[in-house]
Amino acid sequence: MKAITYSEYGSPDVLELTDQPMPKVGPGMVLVRVRAASVNPVDWKIMAGYLDSVMDLQFPAIPGWDVAGVVESVGIDAPQFQPGDEVIAYGRKDYVHGGSFAEFIALPERLLARKPASLGWDESAGLPLAGLTAYQVLKRLGLQPGETLLIHGGSGGVGSLGIQIAVALGARVIATASERNHDFLRSLGAEPVSYGEGLSARVLDLRPDGVDVVADFVGGNLKATLEVLAEGGRHASIADSEVEEHGGTWMWVKPIGAELQELADLVDEHRIQVEVAESLPLAKAADAFRLNMEGHTRGKIVIAVQHGG
Repeated sequence: MKAITYSEYGSPDVLELTDQPMPKVGPGMVLVRVRAASVNPVDWKIMAGYLDSVMDLQFPAIPGWDVAGVVESVGIDAPQFQPGDEVIAYGRKDYVHGGSFAEFIALPERLLARKPASLGWDESAGLPLAGLTAYQVLKRLGLQPGETLLIHGGSGGVGSLGIQIAVALGARVIATASERNHDFLRSLGAEPVSYGEGLSARVLDLRPDGVDVVADFVGGNLKATLEVLAEGGRHASIADSEVEEHGGTWMWVKPIGAELQELADLVDEHRIQVEVAESLPLAKAADAFRLNMEGHTRGKIVIAVQHGG
């Protein structure tokens, strides 16, 4: 099969389109014919070697954890899915090797959910990691209807889905973004505020008594979080471990198919939408990484996988 691989740590220049063996499909595993995969910052951070101290990796590594595709075959004792089923997954395994930037990927069936019927392949591939990150943070924080939530980084992939999930839960949402993205945040149901100097004052203008919950999806916002958090409030970050020293929670998303299915159901109820900034072919994976590394795109960068070409 065709796959994007790298055989050493480095920049996107180390990525190559190569021929790789078909994945083995063991007990409880499902082989997925990949239709689309999406790029996440963790993909290029692993590739650069930044997570070498915490992530096992086997070269040549195929990057990619987000996937949307069609079940090709199932292994022994994998009864939940059948060939032809359209599925999505946050396909993080115990070590980095056989990722989703390939024509096929084998995954434990517990990681899979059924693809939202209302989304195309590109949008579906953009849901798993970002959606589960937002969902699990808000769930861990116990966000309740009627509470006010501040999201740092509202226009990013995780933040934009977090806004929609919180609105679906019945919360009031204030979210930070550059001014050019304020209309986008309003379209998702959030009250936008500009990040940077004076952020705390702008948030307190909207919620003088402070916010109940803060979700930091970009990092570097601990001071502002503590300044706007109401007494007894809760906060978490996916990017700043220092929050643990101030009563917060530092989180890493877990691959849980059942929770991903809940998100897919919200999509089909038209309560969540996924924005795709750009879709590139498998051979252009290095360009997709570079776009994601720039950090200026609104929505997901997707790899579209064509078969038989």
